[in-house]
Amino acid sequence: MNTAIKLPFYAKATFLLIGFCVFTYILYIGQEIILPLIYAVFVTILLSPTVGFLVKKKVNRVIAVALPLFFASLFLSAFIAFVVWRINALDAGLPELITKFETLLDQAVNWISAKFNIRERKIDLWMTDSTEELMNGSTAAIGITLTAMSGFLTTTILTPVYVFLMLIYEPHLVQFVHQLFAKTGIERVNKVLEDVSGIIKSYLSGLSIQFIIVTVLDSAGLLLLGIEYAVVLGIIGGLLNLIPYLGGLMTMLLFAAIALVTKPPIYVLYVVLLYGLIQFIDNNIIVPKVLGSKVKLNALVSVFAVIVGGMLWGIPGMFLSIPMIAIIKLIFDLFDHLKPWGFLMGEPEVTTADKAQKN
Repeated sequence: MNTAIKLPFYAKATFLLIGFCVFTYILYIGQEIILPLIYAVFVTILLSPTVGFLVKKKVNRVIAVALPLFFASLFLSAFIAFVVWRINALDAGLPELITKFETLLDQAVNWISAKFNIRERKIDLWMTDSTEELMNGSTAAIGITLTAMSGFLTTTILTPVYVFLMLIYEPHLVQFVHQLFAKTGIERVNKVLEDVSGIIKSYLSGLSIQFIIVTVLDSAGLLLLGIEYAVVLGIIGGLLNLIPYLGGLMTMLLFAAIALVTKPPIYVLYVVLLYGLIQFIDNNIIVPKVLGSKVKLNALVSVFAVIVGGMLWGIPGMFLSIPMIAIIKLIFDLFDHLKPWGFLMGEPEVTTADKAQKN
């Protein structure tokens, strides 16, 4: 006797919406636990081939895990120390930048007063009120910053621990996945695991190459223009460029602001043209060569994923959104009843008619 209950569409849609809201809320409130786990999975996948190689060479598994993790942590610490050292150079010149900004602001007030016949006193009062509102809102901003720093410290501490344990128990975890999806078939499960691993490795290695190239281009371009703090701004620009779509805009605004304060106004145009050229090279040469074939998502889904990732987890969410959504698409493509969603997330297929039209 079949006792299955068939729910109407509106009931299914309601349950689906409620489930999605609950899942999103769990992702939001559990970010301090979930983010280190995601980072750990990514790092584990990157280090796994090295660990496997050492184990095949009869090295004790604990030592085989500890050595790559130690050198990876050492490299990351050296990179962070270098970035902090260069940022200190910017921090040392901050008083001078503030003085130049105040001078520029006074000139702007005088120009607005003369151009629009508004008394300077009125403009000063408006700016004072705006500054007070900004300072009143800074308390909340400081609280958010402290919370973010707390989350960063938690991630920094937990991620290496998770990575170490995941690498130690990697064979056990893989066997668990095989048992969990035994009905799907071992070969199919292995294909999913290999494809997910390949996406993560390719994407992260591609991002590393992209970061190095964009950082060099940014730094070299700013040095040619004679912009102060060119190297540290290049590093910041390279890091921000890792945030898809939105990072480029933030970088351009930062470069333009520094140029406006430290150089004649015409240099703002030079900086905008320079960064436009770098973005053209990045989007049309670097990304297609380095990342083009690795994450096949259409722009609509990518932008939506970046925005949602930023709302949920801030900057880490923006960075993780693309590889996460690419993995979800990969899983959708492997199951017949989910393939339409995978199709929706991918790039439109070029038909024979489209090819003929291009030709």
